Amino acid sequence: MSVQRLPLNVSELLSGRVIETERLEFKEGWNPDPIVRSICAFANDFHDIGGGYIFIGIEEKDGRPVLPPKGVPLEQIDRIQKELLQYCNLIQPNYFPILSVEDVAEKKVIVLWAPGGQNRPYKAPRSVTSKEKQYEYYIRQYSNTVIAKREQLQELLALTATVPFDDRINHQADLQDLKLPLIQAFLQEIKSGLLEQSESMPFKDLCRHMALVDGSEEYLKPRNAGLLFFNDRPERFFPLARIELVNFVQGVAGDVIEERFFTGPVQQQLRDCLRFFRNNVLQERVIKRPDRADADRFVNYPYAAFEEALVNAVYHRSYEIREPIEVRINPDCIEILSHPGPDLSIHIASLNQDRIVARRYRNRRVGDFLKELKLTEGRGTGIPKIRRALALNGSPAPVIETNEARTFFLVRMPIHPDFVLHNRVKVQVEVPVDRDEVQVAVQDSLESLVLTATEQRVLEFCRTIPQAGKAISHKLGYDNLTGNVRSALRHLRELGLLAYTVPDKPNSRLQRYLTTPKGLHYLEHRARE
Repeated sequence: MSVQRLPLNVSELLSGRVIETERLEFKEGWNPDPIVRSICAFANDFHDIGGGYIFIGIEEKDGRPVLPPKGVPLEQIDRIQKELLQYCNLIQPNYFPILSVEDVAEKKVIVLWAPGGQNRPYKAPRSVTSKEKQYEYYIRQYSNTVIAKREQLQELLALTATVPFDDRINHQADLQDLKLPLIQAFLQEIKSGLLEQSESMPFKDLCRHMALVDGSEEYLKPRNAGLLFFNDRPERFFPLARIELVNFVQGVAGDVIEERFFTGPVQQQLRDCLRFFRNNVLQERVIKRPDRADADRFVNYPYAAFEEALVNAVYHRSYEIREPIEVRINPDCIEILSHPGPDLSIHIASLNQDRIVARRYRNRRVGDFLKELKLTEGRGTGIPKIRRALALNGSPAPVIETNEARTFFLVRMPIHPDFVLHNRVKVQVEVPVDRDEVQVAVQDSLESLVLTATEQRVLEFCRTIPQAGKAISHKLGYDNLTGNVRSALRHLRELGLLAYTVPDKPNSRLQRYLTTPKGLHYLEHRARE
């Protein structure tokens, strides 16, 4: 076991602000039986939350650390390490946490980092010190280590040798694909004591200590999460692992469209896109009121809401699926689309509740890195925070969409109402800006419009999610893009009911079709008939 410093900030870890408190356990002294049981439970990572940390030398009270710590006498540390190695050999299959000796308030504290294992399920003796060994499967239940009950055991056994994609090794990559400057920049940002040691320790030992690699000495391979954060071109290994932003300046039916792709390490993509939003999309408006001194201040889209929605997409998307995160900026809303949808354990109806609890997380290591960089909390608070940020700004509530098959996840944030009329004047200068007049004009045109059944189904397919031509054909029951489907697509575009997502490049491989606001009015009109 290693004795290097942890690849995170210990003070932040103890505070519970970076890692959830249920993933932290505190022991006043060296007591091998409960400690090995907890190591086993963290290794099983029943909920795919990333394992946990055990502090030896810190007393616990009501689930919180008692500081300053009592610490571990320096002369005991070597003995504890040797005994821990001996007892961890009893875990089946063998599992060894990463050991670090940290200074907390001038006391030596042993920290055991037990990330989710690659060969679960694991079992350990009830007592490692007894002669007769009775083995059990242990899991974490809230802040406790417990024996897996019948149903839990069945579910744990079903997870045999299954590891979340971001924590698996990548057989197409090599150790040199992990870049030391990116790793050191990360350690510097989170103020880890491992930064200084990284200058002198062998690179493969550094990567092992950070759990960025796995395998034998002769076949040492990076884990996917390491490549996503510490390789300058992760798309080499995960095609379309990027953020694509499309700004429909004049709406999806307009002629002006701006595209921007954000690539590179995941944290860089995220920050570059957030920077673009802040500098190019975010607008503030100040309205002075005659009846009071304070003016009303609001923005078109609150930054906090956009940040939460984008981080949520980066955290919970699947990096196995070859689809980018799409950010669509429309004159009246922003849409953030990722694939697939939320875990099946989350009921669709709960997406608009104050707290969303997932039984499992799709990307346990991606989540940990984002938490350490303080880009997310990872406590199911993302969507509620989006709702609160929009409400505080006076904006309409967000629209959260997915489907029963959970193939996509869409967050739509409407623009602040006071910006709607402004945008309509700027973009559609020839259209009367009186809202009642606009509604009457649209209604009159829709009443005389007659579409075929195929055309109506196409509008429904493209109502919320842009669809490729082949995908539309498949939904209609055809193997290929047939002539009548092409005719329907062309006719709907001519009527202004359907639009290209990339209008200036009709033959782009990224080309999709999306129902326009006029098309949505048509569908609503048909539904009322």
